[in-house]
Amino acid sequence: MLTSDDAICIRAVDYSETSQIVTFFTVSHGKLGAIAKGSKRPKSSFDGPIELFAHGRIVFSDSSREKLATLTEFQQAPYFANLARHLPLYNACLFAAELVNLLTHDYDPHPGLFDSFLTFLQNADQLRPAAGTHRDILAPLIVFQLQLLKKIGLLPLLNSCANCKKPFTPAWPEIYFSNPANGLLCKDCETGFPEKMRLTKSAADCLANPTAIAEAKKTTLKQVEQVLVGYFTYNLGHPPKMAKFILNT
Repeated sequence: MLTSDDAICIRAVDYSETSQIVTFFTVSHGKLGAIAKGSKRPKSSFDGPIELFAHGRIVFSDSSREKLATLTEFQQAPYFANLARHLPLYNACLFAAELVNLLTHDYDPHPGLFDSFLTFLQNADQLRPAAGTHRDILAPLIVFQLQLLKKIGLLPLLNSCANCKKPFTPAWPEIYFSNPANGLLCKDCETGFPEKMRLTKSAADCLANPTAIAEAKKTTLKQVEQVLVGYFTYNLGHPPKMAKFILNT
C-alpha cells in the first residue's frame, strides 16, 4: 500500500553503493525510517542522493511498521542552499534535527512540531553569512527548542517556582534552574536541590517569556542555551552530539 506525506530529512546514511537509509520527520506519521533504493544514481527518481534537510512530498510503501518503509517518490521543494555556506548556522540546524530525532518516536505524529521545525529551517536559510552572527543563530534556535519541549510534553516549569509554585517575576532576588526539580527555583526553595544553576534575571525572563529572546544579549542567550543543553542531557541520559558545537558558538 502506497502512502504519501510531507516530510523533512533528518538523517541519511549510505546503505550500498547506490542506495540510502533515510529518516524523515513527517506531518502525519511522525518519524519514519525508509530505504531509498537507487537514490545515489545520477538519474534516480529522487533527483540524486537525498540530503539532510531536503523536504517535500514523499510516497512510500509501508507493509510493516517493524521494518523500514520503501521510498518510491520524493517530490522535493527547493533546497535550503544557504545553510551549508555558514558552519555555525549549519551546526544549529544539525542540532535541531538531532533533537527531533532523539525526542520523537516512530509513527508518533506531531504536526505542530513539524511546522515549527520547517519554519526554523526556512528562517535559518534566510540568514546570510555576513548578517548571521552567533546571536542571530542562537535566538531562533532557542525559540525552536522551547517549542519542541512544549509540543512533546517535556517543557519544564518556567513561569513559577517548580517547588512552591510561587509565580515567577524578574523581581525575585535570586533565580535558579534545577533539572531534578524540573524548572525554576526561588531563593526560598533552592537549598533543597543541590543540583542547580543560578540564572541572571534576563536569562530567566527569556525562559519564562520567549518574546524576550529576540532582544536578548548574546551572553544571556548563551546562558539560556546552557540551561537547555543541560536539560536535554538530563532527560536523555547523555549529551546530544552536536551540543558541544552549539555551546561553543
